[in-house]
Amino acid sequence: MRIKMCSIHVKDPAAAHAFYTGTLGFDTLMAMPDYNLFIIKDPGASDSSVGLLLEPSDNPIGADYMYAVYQAGLPAIVFGVPDVQAEYDRLVAAGVTFKSPPAEDPSGISAVFDDGCGNYVQLHQD
Repeated sequence: MRIKMCSIHVKDPAAAHAFYTGTLGFDTLMAMPDYNLFIIKDPGASDSSVGLLLEPSDNPIGADYMYAVYQAGLPAIVFGVPDVQAEYDRLVAAGVTFKSPPAEDPSGISAVFDDGCGNYVQLHQD
């Protein structure tokens, strides 16, 4: 058994796809704009790798969940990076808004940014 796909709710899947691929650097696993279906994957990963579905938040349950998690200031997902400070610098230069600069705690070094699509995303240093 393996993880095939997970998802995060987003306000606009097409806009989220543009941000996650264009700004963050993920690759497209599947894009079907006519169906509002966008799935991304780790850069350079094979097509059998774990996909991240950019789930439309048009379902009231999904929208309520996305809103509540965002209002609580909690990250909807965590991405691993080799150097949080370098990613922070790159993304700030690209106009991404962070809640605060990278910080270290007992779990390691991390920083949280707003994806502009209804979620906070945490970067955690591998």
